[in-house]
Amino acid sequence: MCTRVSYAGSISKEEAKTLLLINIAWKQGTTFTSIFSRRRFSRGSAQVVEEQQWSRALDGSYYLPGMVGLNNIQNTDFVNVTIQSLMRVTPLRNFFLIPDNYQHCKTPLVHRFGELTRKVWHARNFKGHVSPHEFLQAVMDASTFKIGQQSDPVEFMSWLLDTLHMDLIRTSKDSSSSSIIHQCFQGELEVVREYQGNENKLEISRMPFMMLGLDLPPPPLFKDVMEKSLIPQVALFDLLKKFDGETATTEVVGPRLARVRYRVTKTPPYLMFHMVRFKKNNFFKEKNPTLVNFPVKDMELRDYIPSLPGEKEACTKYNLIANIVHDGKPDDGSFRVFVQPKLQERVWYQMQDLHVVETLPQMVELSEAYMQIYELQEE
Repeated sequence: MCTRVSYAGSISKEEAKTLLLINIAWKQGTTFTSIFSRRRFSRGSAQVVEEQQWSRALDGSYYLPGMVGLNNIQNTDFVNVTIQSLMRVTPLRNFFLIPDNYQHCKTPLVHRFGELTRKVWHARNFKGHVSPHEFLQAVMDASTFKIGQQSDPVEFMSWLLDTLHMDLIRTSKDSSSSSIIHQCFQGELEVVREYQGNENKLEISRMPFMMLGLDLPPPPLFKDVMEKSLIPQVALFDLLKKFDGETATTEVVGPRLARVRYRVTKTPPYLMFHMVRFKKNNFFKEKNPTLVNFPVKDMELRDYIPSLPGEKEACTKYNLIANIVHDGKPDDGSFRVFVQPKLQERVWYQMQDLHVVETLPQMVELSEAYMQIYELQEE
């Protein structure tokens, strides 16, 4: 049963209206969540949602819409950092703010994700933070992810985007196989495999991608003269050479070895990188502590991958909008994320579950990046 809400002091008309809805819900035995999840955004309001200023929740706390904390429901920080990162992707957010965009979809996961998006961005929340428990229930019903069991945000991000895409196109009136997910994140790679052996066979194919995995160099085996462990560093520029169409790696393809070259042939509006930090074997899980030196703003992708197709005048500059970090040991660490508001170029926030604090851009650059989202600059 809900507790009846009372509020002392002067309130706005909007707050009074919301309080009236809550008291009606209390009398009818419904929950606060059911009231707030039905909020509606128009297409116009979705476009200007970044312009919102600090808001006052009905419990008296202040928060910035879109920068609200999320409850950690027993080791669900891997979900929270994923959600906070996706909330920075403007077209995706605008799509899910408007339920009419997916009203024909019957999958609970799609609607719970839309409800959570509206809660995160609404300017009249009951509290200055949001609980994702209904979304988590839909996740558990549709996957093997469990509350109370720590998981990897890279695996969760991949599963979530793939599942949302399939659910949206399954019920779409559009005959194409595209969705807002692919419109934001899908790029294309050319893969050239040169098989080694008695018969040198060359195989060329194209494959879509929504995230690029970047292989970190192995950490040093020795300590320095002061007997301290060395923390290696590598430039993002060096990691992206894997996709320049010239750098070859040796991979096992079926029963044979092959020299493989990757070339990016299509770049998406939102580019995701995954730093491959963890390796598992039969005995334990290892974490690579290598720091990646990456640009926060004005990353010219054509400088990193000269073979990019398209006109030379076409914009290929990206800005970082989300940076997920892993802290601690491989098996019992935690995740946090750095995000940047759309209209505040020099301001960054560090978000870890309920904790949301402003931080310096330098702290973003010094973090152990694990997964990143870059946004293509507007021409």
